[in-house]
Amino acid sequence: MKIAIHATIAAMLLAMPAVAQDAANGEKEFKKCKACHMIQSPDGTDVVKGGKTGPNLYGVVGRKAGTLEGFKYSDALVKLGEAGEVWTTEDLASYVTDPNKYVEEKVGDKSLKTKMTFKLAKNQADVIAFLAQHSPEAGGTATTDAAAAPAAPAAN
Repeated sequence: MKIAIHATIAAMLLAMPAVAQDAANGEKEFKKCKACHMIQSPDGTDVVKGGKTGPNLYGVVGRKAGTLEGFKYSDALVKLGEAGEVWTTEDLASYVTDPNKYVEEKVGDKSLKTKMTFKLAKNQADVIAFLAQHSPEAGGTATTDAAAAPAAPAAN
């Protein structure tokens, strides 16, 4: 019986698709994001110079949604944060794929819309791995491999 259980678990694990997390590729892909977002450390060091339309994404993995001081979030992200959402790498990957659908599923209110109109169609895990490198609360640093970073909640 034990062998059958272990064999079943092993088969399930092997059948699951591998999730690529290539932070170097994510850094390249982030070029699409920097029109609206920057990554700037608290000491003012620019990791990626970018726009200020969206919030600074330094430390986003592990941050409560809609709570970065000094940024005016949409009601959708404020409600998401009030609901307790803390950004994980998995949640961020889902969010950047379709922000409004993600918020609707999490909060249950179809009328709430985010300000983020861009949808990242591919390489989401790579971009999030890159962001995790710059999220100290998630265990990341600029030199840490994001794949080794814990999947901690994040917010923007």
